[in-house]
Amino acid sequence: MKPTVELINHPQELHDFQVRLMIGAGIVLFLFSILFTRFYYLQVTQRDHYHTLAEANRISIFPLVPNRGLIFDRNGEILAQNFSAYTLEIQPSKVPDLDTSLDELSTIIEITSKDRERFKKLMKESRRFKSLPIRTRLSDEELARFAANRYRFPGIEINARILRHYPHGESLSHVVGYIGRINDNDLEQLENNKTLDNYRGSQHIGRIGIEQSFEQELHGTTGFEEVETDAAGRSVRVVSHTPPIPGNNLTLSIDIGLQEVAIKAFGGRRGALVAIEPTSGDILAFVSLPGFDANLFIGGIDHENWDLLNNSIDRPLNNRALRGLYPPGSTFKPFMALAALELEERSAQESMYDPGYFSLPGSKRRYRDWKLDGHGMVDLHKSLVVSCDTYYYVLANDLGINKINHFVSQFGLGKKTGVDIFGEADGLLPSPEWKMRRHKQQWYAGDTISVGIGQGYNLTTPLQLAFATTILANKGRAFRPHFVKQIHNNKTGNLKKMTISPAYELNIKPEHMELVHQALIDVTRTGGTAERAAKGAAYTFAGKTGTSQVINIKQGERYIESQVQERHRDHALFIGYAPADKPSIALAVLVENGGHGGAAAAPIARQIMDYYLLGKLPDSSNIEIIQDTEQHEHDHEHLHAHH
Repeated sequence: MKPTVELINHPQELHDFQVRLMIGAGIVLFLFSILFTRFYYLQVTQRDHYHTLAEANRISIFPLVPNRGLIFDRNGEILAQNFSAYTLEIQPSKVPDLDTSLDELSTIIEITSKDRERFKKLMKESRRFKSLPIRTRLSDEELARFAANRYRFPGIEINARILRHYPHGESLSHVVGYIGRINDNDLEQLENNKTLDNYRGSQHIGRIGIEQSFEQELHGTTGFEEVETDAAGRSVRVVSHTPPIPGNNLTLSIDIGLQEVAIKAFGGRRGALVAIEPTSGDILAFVSLPGFDANLFIGGIDHENWDLLNNSIDRPLNNRALRGLYPPGSTFKPFMALAALELEERSAQESMYDPGYFSLPGSKRRYRDWKLDGHGMVDLHKSLVVSCDTYYYVLANDLGINKINHFVSQFGLGKKTGVDIFGEADGLLPSPEWKMRRHKQQWYAGDTISVGIGQGYNLTTPLQLAFATTILANKGRAFRPHFVKQIHNNKTGNLKKMTISPAYELNIKPEHMELVHQALIDVTRTGGTAERAAKGAAYTFAGKTGTSQVINIKQGERYIESQVQERHRDHALFIGYAPADKPSIALAVLVENGGHGGAAAAPIARQIMDYYLLGKLPDSSNIEIIQDTEQHEHDHEHLHAHH
């Protein structure tokens, strides 16, 4: 019998088993080390991060929107205020079928077609919306009805909001402006300015006027409230509370009483008026007619009202006082007279004969004076009192456009005044360089003739014209026009008054200023073009009437106002200041298609001065009487000079 052979190598198997065990143990240890490392990373290294995330699931942060700052006039009259109201709001992303939901909603709360149109317009303008209003200012009865049916309308809720209100409606729409809902463009701009965090929860932002230009002052600082919530998202308790800081209150230089008197004095006509306190630059009245009701824009304007405003032939959205560009007409002549004296082109005693026209040497073309048979012998004083066109045709030709441009630009005509609201237009004081750049044409002598009487390429805004008038009233000192007088900080209680200092002072001889000053006083006396408007005034005031063309009249043709379409008639202008010896108000008045400045614009200025200086309320019938008495004379005497 053969001996048994041992086939299993126990030592080898034991060795192999030990090797595998060590490898397995190594793998297990490696995996545990990874797990331990991960645990350490999550629980130690990243503890603060994940603790914050966990707290975020438990703590909700709600922004607290600050009350917008109030706006007052110079006498403390409220111009923009806030009020609380309940609004019915929809989060479109949470409403499965918007139209069906609106149909059902309208059975318990009145939802008009205008409400729907406005809501859909807001949806288009605000694509990153959260909640948009369908109705504002809900009544108690409507609140109760919706509360009883709340379960039927997911994504629709009632919120308490602070809304804006403008008590004076159209009177100050172009000055105060309005607020509108924040749209995508606003969000992008806020992000770029790194101020988006301060608008969390805010729905509105300033659009035009003071509301836009002083947005950072008016908006305030957003507060926050940390609220602990349970698993169902219900509030349990308030963890912390950082109250919002209301926006700052603004006091404007505007006198709302004067503003409303000015609007009434226009008698429903289109135009603009700017009244300024010469010694400070305070803007007392700033009228652009027609205006619009700023309250229409607060919750989002409906399609019908937007069409009425945007497509109106009267352009109520156009700020005529700030952006309207008009030829200054004969109101340009006082500045030409000063140029003549300062540049030694004329003396006060020097006279010329006015035959009723002027022709350039070698030309048969006649530039007509407004008076057909002329004014006879005319010196500088008389040229302003009777507004002799021929005198300024000759003067403009002698001075040349470069001297005119350089001198008159000192008065701020043809450039921005630097007023403290956005959107001001430049105006235009033309030059040969401008014409070549703009029209690719050389400058002609006839262009200079037209500029000399405030026509041709000459364009100015009523604000610029009023500012230039304050410089005349101040005998050469210029105070930059402004709206905001002081800012009240609602956080600290401090009152910041805006600094009043001359923007600059012109180097003009006092005797030259006095010559023009005396002539402007005589404009309002016997024989002057504003004589009728100044009749019976209890104070002395200085001024200059003006008429500027709207359409061109062919050479030799007579302009008869009564035979011209209303919107093709001349614009009427007047600049003036009072009392003449110590002016406290200076103004510029423009009546679109109003005809002659002495007939339409000067009477408005008189009523403004009467109210401001004497407290006398306007009599609109006075305007009509003056207009009727001058109309016949104006129709038969006026011939256009610029063709």
